[in-house]
Amino acid sequence: MKRAFYFLAVACGILLSPQLYAQQPADSVLTSATLQDCIRYALSHQPVLRQSRIDEAITDRTVKSKLADWYPQVNLDYNIQHYLELPTSIFGGNPTKVGVANTSTAQFGLNQNIFTRDLLLASNTAKDVRKQSQQNTVRNQIDVVASVSKAYYDILLTNQQIRVLDEDILRLERSLKDARNQYESGTVDKIDFKRATISLNNARAQQKSARELLTAKQVYLKQLMGYPDNAGAVPLVYDTAQMVQQVAGEDTTLTANYQNRIEYQQLQTQQSLQKANLQYNKWSFLPSLSAFVNYSFAWQNQSFSKLYSTDYPNSLLGLKLSLPIFQGGKRIHNIKMAELQLQRTDWDFTTLKNQINTQYAQALATYKSNLNDFMTLKENMAMAQDVYNMLQLQYKEGIKTYLDVLISETDLRTAQLSYYNAMYQVLSSKIDLQKALGTLTANY
Repeated sequence: MKRAFYFLAVACGILLSPQLYAQQPADSVLTSATLQDCIRYALSHQPVLRQSRIDEAITDRTVKSKLADWYPQVNLDYNIQHYLELPTSIFGGNPTKVGVANTSTAQFGLNQNIFTRDLLLASNTAKDVRKQSQQNTVRNQIDVVASVSKAYYDILLTNQQIRVLDEDILRLERSLKDARNQYESGTVDKIDFKRATISLNNARAQQKSARELLTAKQVYLKQLMGYPDNAGAVPLVYDTAQMVQQVAGEDTTLTANYQNRIEYQQLQTQQSLQKANLQYNKWSFLPSLSAFVNYSFAWQNQSFSKLYSTDYPNSLLGLKLSLPIFQGGKRIHNIKMAELQLQRTDWDFTTLKNQINTQYAQALATYKSNLNDFMTLKENMAMAQDVYNMLQLQYKEGIKTYLDVLISETDLRTAQLSYYNAMYQVLSSKIDLQKALGTLTANY
């Protein structure tokens, strides 16, 4: 009965919660979206985070429901009954009908818990239980920030690749036009013309593939943000120069601080709850104490129409002490089990520290490697641009062949695409490094 009442109270609390009962506003759309805008939108609209906040509300209501047992519990029991045949008692060996045909009672009962280990546990763990729920939300927020940031950078990479291919296609179209004119004038054979056509077709195929990927990546970003499906693409706004500045903006001399990691904080909260559970099992040797007051109205009459004409009330008050004396060693086993669970949590700390150290070492190595690749490819792109410019001039002067120009165009395109891919890789690994350090937060 108590358990049924408990679940009923929790359900009512959820239904009546103003945060959940209020109608949710319609999803808005962004007119322009920087990375910070995308993250802020995701933190407000992402379904997983909305569920996390609902879980917080459920946890809060559950805690309040548990603590409500500290307050006086008032109950009313009412019944009315009619004897079809009066009960018989034996007096002096003679059977005699006793009682009256119609009875009715109404009993008000007040019960006040004074000491119970269940309520002590609820009081001592209320703060940690709420904290645990909030930490789950923070962890989900950090995951969303990391995922949205990577998806945002991935789309920017694809946009830059498309821009590079657009410029390359313009160059190849001009080259194809020059090769056609030279072929038609008879100064060269059709080999240059065919080579230019092949290169242009390859560039256009790459461009189409990149545009298809861009559509899929936009859909993925919208999913991570909780963005409306029918709102079109997210209007991203970015500054390439600012992104380049962000590439090398991480301090690689920092070391992992366990306290900064939300996983470590969650484990600390879990350990605190384990300690409370151990104390709860130790309290099983203590008695439970409660006070009660009952007041009953009783009506009896042979005539049903006159049943409530006369009242025969009674009342009482008292204390109830419940002390389990012997339970077959169950309480000892529960205490030992709680102690072992607490010891196991200590090893969870060791495992987590090792995992954090490994994650940090891997993230730092990846970031440094990607940063080095980025700086190298940046130089390569500048040199490829210079080589292409020189070969283009030399080709027009008849010093170099058209094949040299095509090769330099391919090298330039490859260098540019590799440069922007390296930029994405280093920005993505920077997010992983911040997450390993515990410096990636949801404060946007």
